[in-house]
Amino acid sequence: MNQRRRSGGRAARHQARNDGAGSGPTRAIWPGIEGGQYAPLTQAEIELVDHTAMRILDEIGVKGATPRCIETLCSAGGSLTDDGRLLFPEAMVRKTLQIAGRGFKLCGLDPANDIDPSSSRTHFGTSGAAVHIIDSQTGKIRDTTLRDLYDMARLAEQLPNIHMFQRTVVARDIADPREMDLNTLYACLKGTSKPTGTSFGSPDVMEEAVRMLALLMGGPDALRARPPVCVSTCFIVPPLTFAEEALGVIECAARHGIPLKLVSAGQAGATSPAPLAGAVAQQTAEVLAGIVYVNLLNPDHPATFGALPFVSDLRTGAMSGGSAEQGLLMAACAQMARHYDIPCAVSAGMTDSKLPDFQAGYEKGYTELLASLAGANLVYEAAGMYGSLLGASLESFVLDNDLIGSVMRATRGFEVSEDTLSLETIRDVCVGGPGHFLGHAQTINRMESDYFYPAMADRRTPQEWSEAPDKDVLERARLRTQELLANPSPTHIPEDMDKAIRQHFPIRDLR
Repeated sequence: MNQRRRSGGRAARHQARNDGAGSGPTRAIWPGIEGGQYAPLTQAEIELVDHTAMRILDEIGVKGATPRCIETLCSAGGSLTDDGRLLFPEAMVRKTLQIAGRGFKLCGLDPANDIDPSSSRTHFGTSGAAVHIIDSQTGKIRDTTLRDLYDMARLAEQLPNIHMFQRTVVARDIADPREMDLNTLYACLKGTSKPTGTSFGSPDVMEEAVRMLALLMGGPDALRARPPVCVSTCFIVPPLTFAEEALGVIECAARHGIPLKLVSAGQAGATSPAPLAGAVAQQTAEVLAGIVYVNLLNPDHPATFGALPFVSDLRTGAMSGGSAEQGLLMAACAQMARHYDIPCAVSAGMTDSKLPDFQAGYEKGYTELLASLAGANLVYEAAGMYGSLLGASLESFVLDNDLIGSVMRATRGFEVSEDTLSLETIRDVCVGGPGHFLGHAQTINRMESDYFYPAMADRRTPQEWSEAPDKDVLERARLRTQELLANPSPTHIPEDMDKAIRQHFPIRDLR
């Protein structure tokens, strides 16, 4: 097993456990821990969903296709109905799935942060398009800014259990959509060397962004070899309608080899069926349509399976991102992606709560754990998000880093062997020994490999807690957030490159 190890002596390890510095890749947890233990769908049910998705594409089809899309699909065996619906025959879909992209990595500016989203390897990251920052101290809400986005990227850079950073908030201080998209991309890359992600409102703006990325990476060939961004595109407007501009984004990505997160995000009971099985089937069909299109344009294109059926509270129609049903749906979609052997992207951690409180904790906990145990490769929205993606919190990045670490540790499980069953250790302790395992060589040796130590969680006794000045975990998270943001700004984009990009593109000051 490829375990990450820390260096340092006993004193360093002791200090790390006490101050939380060791809450990242350790001998106990590491990026890409394999899930797959949880399976809400049986194999027979997976095949039923697959069969239904194929029938949806073949018999109902997708409307709103552009002429380029229609020509590409019809040349490969598709057809267009009299009322403008593009039909995908099952044989064409299955043939194209054979050439779909697999085995690719998501790259960061630092190769040490690259992600391998294959098999059931699980990674956690951010995403969303929150429009509000929520102050957990005062409860006040304000509009999000470009600086907020940059600060969140900087936090993700320093928090080891956040493995990737996709755009979290909308830069509402930039009115022009083109400038917003270009600055959003640059703020993400400026803030973190981990794999990043964003979206574009039009293919023309994405073409500009590709030129900026090529300048940053050292040319088009270098960009194609190591694209540091995965473009998220909601190319479907559920139910079963293409989004014209997003199809252009897919075409641009296919031309330049830019990884895609192909997203269909209906709401069960509103824009997808209320039965959870029907929601999974519709979203599976919609994402398969995107997989087919991009691989007809560019076989073996790196694209993730973003079937994201969200949940409606059917009493009000409002989205409920923190519901138990949400966790079930994401786990089932992870199974469907694994059925097609395509890297999957799901959403979990989108609490309905507005603040880092008890509700936020339990909603984030069970949705992220279900996704991870199901073997979801990329778990987005896992840090910082509140109000069903409408709000974000800076200090929640610190708190969620802890939560993700615990989820990763639970997903890893534990090893059962002659050594771990500990017969001889039990004999040593119980027969002529001290009668306890504290201080035993096995206990000391397994402290780092078997246990995860959260940085923010309060494990003091009630008496110790009552006598301590720092009773509030939120206040500790605020202080830790301030410490991280007070660190020097990242330097992974050199100053001369920063200046060169600013000469060609309308990039704003992030200070």
